[in-house]
Amino acid sequence: MIFIKDLIYDYSDKRALHKVSFEIDEGSITALVGPNGSGKTTLLRSMAALAKPLSGEIRINGFDAFTQPREVHLQVGYLQDLFGLYDQLTVIQSLRFTAHSRMKPGMNVNAAVELAATRAGINGFLDKKVSSLSRGMRQRVGIAQAIIHQPPVLLLDEPASGLDPEARYSLSHLLLALRDAGMTIIVSSHILAELEDYSTGMLVIQEGRMIEHRLLKAVTEKDNYLHIFLRLTQYSNAFIEFIKTMESVKEVIVTDKGISLKLNEKLLSSQQLLKILVLNDLPIVEFGQVKMNLQDEYIKTVSNYRQSKA
Repeated sequence: MIFIKDLIYDYSDKRALHKVSFEIDEGSITALVGPNGSGKTTLLRSMAALAKPLSGEIRINGFDAFTQPREVHLQVGYLQDLFGLYDQLTVIQSLRFTAHSRMKPGMNVNAAVELAATRAGINGFLDKKVSSLSRGMRQRVGIAQAIIHQPPVLLLDEPASGLDPEARYSLSHLLLALRDAGMTIIVSSHILAELEDYSTGMLVIQEGRMIEHRLLKAVTEKDNYLHIFLRLTQYSNAFIEFIKTMESVKEVIVTDKGISLKLNEKLLSSQQLLKILVLNDLPIVEFGQVKMNLQDEYIKTVSNYRQSKA
């Protein structure tokens, strides 16, 4: 779904991204975490084909962001941290305006507006002026605009910034509903608490470098998947493809530290998976269920990164 390889982005006075590489599978919510100035916004804008990196590769649902930016725009919904709305318009006027500017060929504007409003939970506010909306409701209108063209990928930059606790709780449920509707979502933030309730994976960026990408513990009761981490003394492409093609496995992430995956425990238990790997004489040195939460994972990752630089 999302493929990034060796991405380099330079500003006039500094390098913002240093050979960033990762892959994200369909139907996940990935937390992009890191301090202010770490490169999160630059990365998201590059993925949305709104900024052009110096070099590297970006593919969104099979489309190349360097050579096919218009196609990528149709595949991606992007909401930046500080976004503008026309206060003098009603909500439905705002959505119709956005629909006419972003619609895919052959799509019905009225149907698209109705679907986006329903998904964003703003049907009861369509006739209200944007100027009368709360911060949380304005955020929902922004998300509705971002998904008006029904993109498979949604990129959100600090979406909970400035929201009160009730609005943040509401936002987390909205993102889970969008994931259940089939969207692949990346949410950036430097505040871990707002990502904890809905993230299924974590990307950690520090000083423009991607230092970690791994799955997290299940976040909803509907998620019947166990999050497994395993490490072998050596890997082969054949083994990785074998794992990816297993019916009970999804969201396989391969890094130099090991392999993270989600295992459907209704189809296969972790003990059964381990038995399969052992019977195939694979040199396993670590195998277990991921139990740490997002904050634990982040603190551990950043600590290890800083120690490696010392």
